[in-house]
Amino acid sequence: MNGSQNIQDSSLINEDLAPVPPSKRTWGTWNYAALWISMSLCIPSYTMASSMINNGMNWWQAVLTIFLGNLIVLVPMLLNSHAGAKYGIPFPVFARASFGTKGANIPALLRAIVACGWFGIQTWIGGRSLYLLIKAWNPSLADISNDSLFPQALPMACFLLFWLLNMFVIYKGVESIRKLLVFKAIFLPLAAIALFCWAVIAAKGLGPILKEPSKFTDTTSFFQFFFPALTGVVGFWATLSLNIPDFTRYSKSQSAHIKGQAIGLPPSMTLIAFIGVVVTSASAIIYGQPEWQPEMLAGKFGNKFMITFAILGIIISTLATNIAANIVSPANDFSNLSPSRINFKTGGYITGIIGLLIFPWKLYGDPSGYIFTWLIAYSSLLGPVGGIMIADYYLLRKKELAVDELYSHAGRYGFTKGFNPDAIIALLAGVLPNIPGFLLNIKVIASDNFPGWITDLYHYAWFVGFFVSGFVYWILMKRRSYVV
Repeated sequence: MNGSQNIQDSSLINEDLAPVPPSKRTWGTWNYAALWISMSLCIPSYTMASSMINNGMNWWQAVLTIFLGNLIVLVPMLLNSHAGAKYGIPFPVFARASFGTKGANIPALLRAIVACGWFGIQTWIGGRSLYLLIKAWNPSLADISNDSLFPQALPMACFLLFWLLNMFVIYKGVESIRKLLVFKAIFLPLAAIALFCWAVIAAKGLGPILKEPSKFTDTTSFFQFFFPALTGVVGFWATLSLNIPDFTRYSKSQSAHIKGQAIGLPPSMTLIAFIGVVVTSASAIIYGQPEWQPEMLAGKFGNKFMITFAILGIIISTLATNIAANIVSPANDFSNLSPSRINFKTGGYITGIIGLLIFPWKLYGDPSGYIFTWLIAYSSLLGPVGGIMIADYYLLRKKELAVDELYSHAGRYGFTKGFNPDAIIALLAGVLPNIPGFLLNIKVIASDNFPGWITDLYHYAWFVGFFVSGFVYWILMKRRSYVV
């Protein structure tokens, strides 16, 4: 790092946060394409698409919604990627430019809490899969019920057992997960293809599947679901659209990551969406009602050994995905709060506890709640952060950063005692419009407490937060003088 000897505050830099030198930026186009293909092939991607079928869309409406949402989120993804590729800096350091050297912990923690939520959801998928495996050999066991606050004792015990397995992997260290990641990379594509073939054969061809009509009887009712669903799709990758510099800091060039992400993200998400909607539509034909969750669908297969193989694959791949995608990042974010007190393992345990406290079985058990309560809710937090960072980097700083000063409280990014009050005000301005709709959605308030147009803003939460926060931040910061 140029001028690193002049950095006065060494607490802001370590080996992981330091800029990657050009000699070590070795990722090319296909590295980024492979990254996105790997991340897209996961059960939550499948269930996002299949839940749209369960909520009334037909196959092409669901696939188109997924495609459009990923095209939209690709824009902030590429915009935030630029600083990582140009300066070799990760997300927490990039966030210091807009939020301040201490204030950057705010977006980092928001991202970490969302990852904790995903950890809880993936852990519930794994735990419920374990219960379905037991049920396959003991069919007299009851189906899992989401009617009460907690599921029945045995499903809850399976969830806690899978949670403990995740905690054990953290205790052993992330190196222990490498073989599982290899298994996931091989198993999930093969499983997706096998599931697609089963659906086509069992439904007697693609024709009956693709003929399944939409349940929306008029344009108004369709768009009432379409826009929240589109927001949910954008929100699905809202976390990565912020911390994508963690990956692009290794890019050989700007064009390498741009081409790789464009090749990898929208097509792979659209493909897994197509498989999800075909299988879910086929399940409606075969079983009389759509089954949007693959682990539940696997439990309906007639052959016990086939059920066992499918569910064991889901359990192992879910464990691998959970550790790689939902533990490493928040554990480091929590550790960054107090490096002397919170190490990686402690950060991982904190992630696990928060993942328990969000009651993931309630979020994931209802396809409507999965979109409206989870995906849209956290997009209302992360959209404003994206708007602030992009407005700061492109509109105000014109893509120029004083890298050394990002690592010093005494530099221009120290603002007021390490916090940029303008960024905090802008963040709140972007979040506030979405609060009434969120409270209405979780039934804390009645619909007559606010005018309809205010609560309807929640259906566009990511977009509202992104543009409101970005605009407010730009207005507030225009009075400041920039010399980079």
